Amino acid sequence: MKFSPLDAEHRSLGARMTPFGGWDMPLQYASGTIAEHLACREGAVVFDVSHLGTVRVNGVDAKSRLQIAFTNDLDKIAAGRAQYTHLLDPDDASVLDDIIVWWIDEDTFDVMPNASNTDRVIEAIGGVDVTSTRAVLAVQGPTARERLATIFPEAAAVGRFKVARCTWNGSPCTVAGTGYTGESGVEIAVPAEEATSLWRALVDGGIVPAGLGARDTLRLEAALPLHGHELGMGITSLQADLEWVVAWNKPTFRGRDALWAEKERGPHRVLRGISTDGRRPPRAECAVLRDGVKIGEITSGNFSPVLEHGIALAFVSPDTKIGDNVVIDVRGSELPGRVVPTPFVAKK
Repeated sequence: MKFSPLDAEHRSLGARMTPFGGWDMPLQYASGTIAEHLACREGAVVFDVSHLGTVRVNGVDAKSRLQIAFTNDLDKIAAGRAQYTHLLDPDDASVLDDIIVWWIDEDTFDVMPNASNTDRVIEAIGGVDVTSTRAVLAVQGPTARERLATIFPEAAAVGRFKVARCTWNGSPCTVAGTGYTGESGVEIAVPAEEATSLWRALVDGGIVPAGLGARDTLRLEAALPLHGHELGMGITSLQADLEWVVAWNKPTFRGRDALWAEKERGPHRVLRGISTDGRRPPRAECAVLRDGVKIGEITSGNFSPVLEHGIALAFVSPDTKIGDNVVIDVRGSELPGRVVPTPFVAKK
C-alpha cells in the first residue's frame, strides 16, 4: 500500500480512508460526501490526487514518442498546454489508460496516468516515474481561482488546459488548468516536502477538503469516464463516445488499425446517460432493458446531489436514442429510467 505525503493531514481531519489503485486515500471527511460534493459545485474544494501517476518524458525525441503512442495530436497544442488522450492496446484498440499530458516546455512532458496504470504507460513511452517526489492537489469549484488567488496567485492565474511552472515557498511546482469535476480549477504538483504547507494554507484559506467519494459523484454528473468502468480492457474510444480524442489525421498511433476497423464496421455498443426518478440510484453491472429485452449494462451509477435523483452511464445497443424509456434491473427489482443527453450537470 502506498501513502500520500498528506496522509497524516487527512487522518488529523478525521478522514475515512479507503484503498484505491494501490494507495490509501481519503474517501470522505467528517462533513460527508454530499456536503463535499455541493461545496465543489457552489464554492471551492481541494482534493488530494497524489495517487495519480506522473511519468516525466524529456529529450529531443519526447514529443515524437508520445505522438506514436497516444491517440490525440500534440500538434493541436504547444508547450505550456495540457491535452487529454488515450493509450490503446495495439491488437484490439482497448483503452489501456486515459491520460492527461502536461507539456511543460519544448522537450519536457509530464504524463499523468491513472493510479494503477503507471507501469504500462512507461512500457509504452519510456520516461521516469516521479510520482513519489510530489503531491498533486486539485483545487476545484466556481470560486476556486478567486480563493486560490489570495493564497497562491501564480497558480490561480493558470488558465484552462494551460500549464505553467510556479513557485511555492521557494520550491518549484507545476500547475495545470485541469480537473475531474466539471468545474473550474487547477491541479498543482508540489514537491512532497512542501505538500503539507500548501495543503494547510488552502484549508486555512477556506477551501474545503474533499475525498474520492465526492470526486466520483462530481465526475459522474459531468459524465466524465472512469478507467475500469467506462474505459478499460474490451472498451474502445469509439464505444465510449470519445472519438474526438482520436486524431485520424496522424499517420500512425498504437492501435490505429484496430480502431479504424471498428469505425468502419460500427461499434457494437455505445455509452449513454440514463436518468432515474427518486433517490434510489442505479449501480454498476445492473442490466438495462427496453421493452423487456436487455440492451446493455450500467457502468457507473449513483445519486446526484445536484439533481436529487439517480443518474448512470451505461453501454447500450447503438440503436438506443435520447428519450428512450428503459428499465434497470436492480437486484431483481425494476427501476424505470430514460436515456438523456450528457453531461447530466453542465460543465463550467
